[in-house]
Amino acid sequence: MSSAPPCGPLSSKALKSSSLFSLSTLSPRSWVISLARSSILSVLDDAITIGHLTISDSEGTHYYGKYQKGCNDVHLRVVHDNFWLRILLSGDLGFSEAYMIGDIEVSDLKSVMKLWLDNQSGMKDTLSSIVARVSSAISGVYNGILGQTRSQARLNAIASYDQSNELFKAFLSKEMMYSCALWDTPEGGVRGDLVTGPTPGDLEAAQRRKIHHVLRKARVKPGHRILEFGSGWGGLAIEAARSFGAEVDTLTLSVEQKTLAEERIRAAGLESRIRVHLLDYREIPAEFEKAFDAFVSIEMLEHVGSKHYNTYFKLVDFALKSDGATAVVSASTFPESRYTGFQAEDFMRRYMWPNSCLPSATALIAAAQSASQGRFTLEGVENHAAHYPRTLREWGRRLEKNLTQDLISKDYPALKDRADYEAFKRKWQYLFAYAGAGFAKGYITCHMLTFIRQNDTPEHCD
Repeated sequence: MSSAPPCGPLSSKALKSSSLFSLSTLSPRSWVISLARSSILSVLDDAITIGHLTISDSEGTHYYGKYQKGCNDVHLRVVHDNFWLRILLSGDLGFSEAYMIGDIEVSDLKSVMKLWLDNQSGMKDTLSSIVARVSSAISGVYNGILGQTRSQARLNAIASYDQSNELFKAFLSKEMMYSCALWDTPEGGVRGDLVTGPTPGDLEAAQRRKIHHVLRKARVKPGHRILEFGSGWGGLAIEAARSFGAEVDTLTLSVEQKTLAEERIRAAGLESRIRVHLLDYREIPAEFEKAFDAFVSIEMLEHVGSKHYNTYFKLVDFALKSDGATAVVSASTFPESRYTGFQAEDFMRRYMWPNSCLPSATALIAAAQSASQGRFTLEGVENHAAHYPRTLREWGRRLEKNLTQDLISKDYPALKDRADYEAFKRKWQYLFAYAGAGFAKGYITCHMLTFIRQNDTPEHCD
């Protein structure tokens, strides 16, 4: 997938050969695809102002942006022409689908994400106007072309294959924290893997640092009782009991996670100090009232939804002691300028976390103050976004090294089909590149908020 840069980009005039008049002699499917293709290509003339894009398909090769030595030079090959229709009607969601099922091949997925984010405003403005003009013309035949195809069935299937403990063992570190690690000098910082190369144990060290940082912020001491929403596989609970001498009640909605977490807790000899509850956070029992010294929740709030933030913090307030109690919550977030209570379906919400909603830091702070009626004081705000790209890169490396078709098909026999397995694996590759670019470009943030009771002293205050 390489080609020498042209003397200049393909002019939009050259695209006019695919006019509606010439399209009228084509079959309905060919007509729709050609209209989508010509519409998308015409957008790129004006939209790509940063970096350089080469697109090749059965009809030729086209160049967009200005090529300069060292620039972000992206090569994209269209394998199946359904790609054009997916992009026109679904934007970045359509692109993710095309990548997962192999309708396109790209030179470097991370570079594609960077190109998209660098030129996003131009892409959105021009695409929206194009879609408004042509979507009504093609929506009637869209389902006939894509709706019931084998590729659509494959996409529907892989959307739900995410509850396998074996999958997460393949790319998470030993304590199995599915959240942002914290990198420091011993691992070379947030770019150490790119500068000196990753070394064994880096991710484990960074995740252990994250757990200890959270528990220190929560002011956990021996004998304290901790409530956790979102158990994962028990990594934080185990460390809280083992290294901090705490007792933990942790909640999960996943039977698979509960089973493995309890196995790990027994192996650590901590079953008398950690209780894993298969329970929705809204169903915590009455005996939890004012029973806890600390509350922690690491990257679970994304699944709560904006309508329920007040309920969430009311229950945190309900469970924490009236004095000397601390709450630490962490979540992937949107910057304030991009946050909205309603969030349209995209790759994340369609294929990774259905019905998820990224909060903003101020939305959570406002909900905490309102729900607790002022009984919480905001103690600290941290943005860990700079640490996420390296975390995602390391997960990607481990996935490539450890995930095999035989391993995952034990849990999901349908993935014995090679094409289904490849689509499933590309979904995770796409996630790591998509999210990594988002954090690196400031499109997504990752906030950790610490709250103390209203009359408690600030940290390190005599």
